[in-house]
Amino acid sequence: MRSAMKAWSRTASVLLLGLAAASAHAGLFDDEEARKAILDLRQRVEAVRLQAVQAAEQGASRASEENADLRRSLLELQNQIETLRAETAKLRGMNEQLARDLSEMQRVQKDVVQGVDSRLRQFEPVKVALDGREFTAEPAEKRDFEAALLVFRKGDFAAAQPLLIDFLKRYAQSGYGPSALFWLGNAQYATRDYKEAMINFRALIAREPEHLRAPEAVLSIANCQIELKDSKGAKKTLDDLIKAYPQSEAAVAAKDRLTRLK
Repeated sequence: MRSAMKAWSRTASVLLLGLAAASAHAGLFDDEEARKAILDLRQRVEAVRLQAVQAAEQGASRASEENADLRRSLLELQNQIETLRAETAKLRGMNEQLARDLSEMQRVQKDVVQGVDSRLRQFEPVKVALDGREFTAEPAEKRDFEAALLVFRKGDFAAAQPLLIDFLKRYAQSGYGPSALFWLGNAQYATRDYKEAMINFRALIAREPEHLRAPEAVLSIANCQIELKDSKGAKKTLDDLIKAYPQSEAAVAAKDRLTRLK
């Protein structure tokens, strides 16, 4: 707009100069011709002015449109930036939620694995050390033996007997077998069932003659014979004990018993 006004100003100056010159020389022409020349110059000056005004208005209109377009572009850009910020915040929230979900899934998976392992261990054979021997046993087998032995240790010898008998039937090849026979014999001895007690003590000796409880089983047989008034049988059993297990504590007790039986 400023350039258009400057151009009009320059053009108007030239025309005004021409108009002044025409007026100065009006005396050289007749009045009619001078008036026509002046009018013509005035019309040209006005035309130039109008053109300059129109050019300035058009320039201002274009500038206004360009400014409006620029404002719209800036507004759209700002809206896009806000949209991107909102989407970024949403994605950040989703990522945080996914991280929490993943952590929870991992925790649940760990709990499930531990639970499965724990349940599987309930069915896996376990190592057992008992009466100088080491062997493996099923968890149920170990549980049933310990339950029967617990009843015996509480002094309920009558109730312990069927538990031990049932154990020996269900776990015939169990590593607990010799110990179960020993405690069954003791439970029967405690209830004065001496004949059944001797059967089980002898079964232990026949099954595991080198078992830690074997010398005690032989001594217990002799005790049963003494209770049954079989002194002759008791003496023979005690002699056999001393010969078979001379270094055992049961052999020491056997010697003492022999002395009292004579």
